[in-house]
Amino acid sequence: MNEKKLSREKTIARVSLISILANVALAAFKAAAGIAASSISIILDAVNNLSDALSSIITIIGIKLAGKKPDKKHPYGHGRIEYISASLISAIILYAGLTALKESIFKIIHPTVPKYSNTTLIVLTAAIFVKIFLGLFVKRAGKKAMSKALEASGDDARNDALLSASVLASALAMKFFALSLEAYVSVLISAFIIKSGIEMLKDTLDDILGARVPRETAIAVKETICKTPGVYGAYDLFLNDYGPNRLQGSVHVEVDDCLTAREIDDLSNQITLEVYKEHRVILTAVGIYSRNTNDSAAMEAKEKVIELLEGHKDVLQMHGFYFDKEKKIIKFDAVISFDSKDREAECASILQEVLAEFPGYSVKVNLDTDMSD
Repeated sequence: MNEKKLSREKTIARVSLISILANVALAAFKAAAGIAASSISIILDAVNNLSDALSSIITIIGIKLAGKKPDKKHPYGHGRIEYISASLISAIILYAGLTALKESIFKIIHPTVPKYSNTTLIVLTAAIFVKIFLGLFVKRAGKKAMSKALEASGDDARNDALLSASVLASALAMKFFALSLEAYVSVLISAFIIKSGIEMLKDTLDDILGARVPRETAIAVKETICKTPGVYGAYDLFLNDYGPNRLQGSVHVEVDDCLTAREIDDLSNQITLEVYKEHRVILTAVGIYSRNTNDSAAMEAKEKVIELLEGHKDVLQMHGFYFDKEKKIIKFDAVISFDSKDREAECASILQEVLAEFPGYSVKVNLDTDMSD
């Protein structure tokens, strides 16, 4: 794992360095061409390339900080710093879009007549191809390394290619048809960049705030757990994202009520090892639901409770059911959808229905949320 982590960090640093060098070179050529042509749009495009170089520098700093070992204040590591760096890059993209929009509107109100030479057109054309290939390269590397910061930089490079294309198109229109379009085209491209920046910022903020993990991941982890002999169900799976490839969480499993502490301990260790081996997910806790065995009365009671729950459309699942006829105890967890108008009230209603069905029993209904549902 250490070798894999080191390889990922090297990949991100290498790709970011290539991006920095490419963007600085593009910025220099565009700035020279923009000054020579008296074109504010080309100069603005050069400034945008400099912001891309800054984004790559932030990515490198972010991956270095995220790779720090866990410490007393941050026992789960520093992986989420990568999400913070991705949000900073998104903010830079958003700022670049707003700046471009401002300058474009200014040019509409106060138009100027730039003079485009053949050299200027060649520089713009070359810049478009460089940005297209750079964007594809960076985004592909970002997906492979699971770096949202790199993916955001790749998307930004694609946007820059469109921006440069609009500048080139307006330059051609001005040079050959004396038609000034660059300000209007830049407004449209600026709006597109702003939209992309907002979407990227939203995605990274979701990661920072703790959005639920992909449903496919949760289902796959549960399937691995349920393959373990002696496990009759996996519930209450909670996974916390502490950075790329750093999922940690807990789960409850249903097992026979006759298992010993030693057998449960062995089972928990086996589940933890298999889940980590298959999914690189660390289960820090494996809770237990005891399952009634060889008890027909418990089976009948469970069927009655299931029938009651079928009358509640927002109940997604019932698990952890346990029935003790001698002590007159019934307990289970009810997973109620967030679509319910009042989850607590619905849980209370279920409790009253079960109490009415089983008079004299002590009933406990736990309102539960399964993050994979």
